[in-house]
Amino acid sequence: MKFYFVLAVVFLFTFTSCKNTNKAIENKTPTGYQGQKPSPIVPTINRPVQKQWKGIWSLSNETFFTNDFDGARLNGVADDGNDHYTIWITAENTPINVSPWYAFKVWTGQPREITIKLSYQDSRSRYYPKISKDGLKFSVLDSTSYKPINEGEGDFGIKAAPEFVELKINIGKEPIWISAQELYTSKRIKNWVDSLASKPFISTYEIGKSTENRAMNLMEIKANTNTKKAVMIISRQHPPEVTGFLAMKSFIETIAGESQQAKEFRKKYDIFVVPLMNPDGVDNGHWRHNMGGIDLNRDWQNFNQPETKSVKDFLNKKSNEGYDFVFGADFHSTWDDIYYPIDSTITGDRGKIVFDWIESISSRLPQKKTNISASKKINPTMVSRNYFFVNHNMPAIVFELGDNTPRDFLKKKGQVAAEELMRLLQEE
Repeated sequence: MKFYFVLAVVFLFTFTSCKNTNKAIENKTPTGYQGQKPSPIVPTINRPVQKQWKGIWSLSNETFFTNDFDGARLNGVADDGNDHYTIWITAENTPINVSPWYAFKVWTGQPREITIKLSYQDSRSRYYPKISKDGLKFSVLDSTSYKPINEGEGDFGIKAAPEFVELKINIGKEPIWISAQELYTSKRIKNWVDSLASKPFISTYEIGKSTENRAMNLMEIKANTNTKKAVMIISRQHPPEVTGFLAMKSFIETIAGESQQAKEFRKKYDIFVVPLMNPDGVDNGHWRHNMGGIDLNRDWQNFNQPETKSVKDFLNKKSNEGYDFVFGADFHSTWDDIYYPIDSTITGDRGKIVFDWIESISSRLPQKKTNISASKKINPTMVSRNYFFVNHNMPAIVFELGDNTPRDFLKKKGQVAAEELMRLLQEE
């Protein structure tokens, strides 16, 4: 066996479980997901991050692997012989929640079928593979080409995932992208924002810079110069959480759409959106953290990271201008669809709209149960939802979509969520 590893450091991993894998993207509907435990208080001062080596692995039979593109994660390749290859995936640093992201390209001068084994250091195979010929349009790998090894137990959490998986892939001279989820890099998201900003009531501008000097872009939907009521939306604090982004994308497109409801809503409310909170983590193919080595959704108390500080400064600026933030949502992904509101005993009447919103979405989409886990702990703020409420009196929620939630349903749920929020706010 020949080994082609590029691993600068061997990590000792200590993981906390937070999310889920279906056993082979089966059609069964998991039940009973109760959500993650309360987030521990952790320091958010910069920690070292190991950047992956970028380049091309040239192996036997003119077979090539590369991670030399934005969003890639591939830390090593082993040529096992007989057209079998093992790839090695490690995180940016530890400890870390287990979201083992991978993305790479493979091609060959000798077209044929090969087997690729996904291997992780002290983790398991959470994300079901997505395949693409252009890096833009992805499809789920056919189940006949997917083999779990040492399958997990239960429905939720990293222990439910297989330890390894093997993929049968037909490769040729044109590269094939293989990725944990669809690739939505900072460039692709900026293109989406710019396409919406062609509408006269939408603008986009920077509110700060990331550690690696990427833009923190904000989209502003504003049709009435006199309004001082606003909705705040953020997404993608954690790089692999693409399903949350896709639901948010549909949500914003609905509010920015041409329906009579959307037009009337925009006369009374402004919408501020940060669609990509962690551009460095996304473009570097991180499992969880930014380039400061920190989970951004633990930094809404101390604001040690430039990304969270950019949003804090923006909200403070708008509040000083007299804005009343009437609703906030932070879109994420997890093992199954779940809402994380703040308990009504804490928010009182101000937060009633959040629970009315959940109920109205559920009544329109009864085909998929969405779990609810309300929190009574809001201090220290630490997570975005708590900061929004405590510091800006903003009814807020963490809106999480399942890793394997069907993409057409994600789009529908984002649309319904937007329509129901507009209806409720218009009725107030």
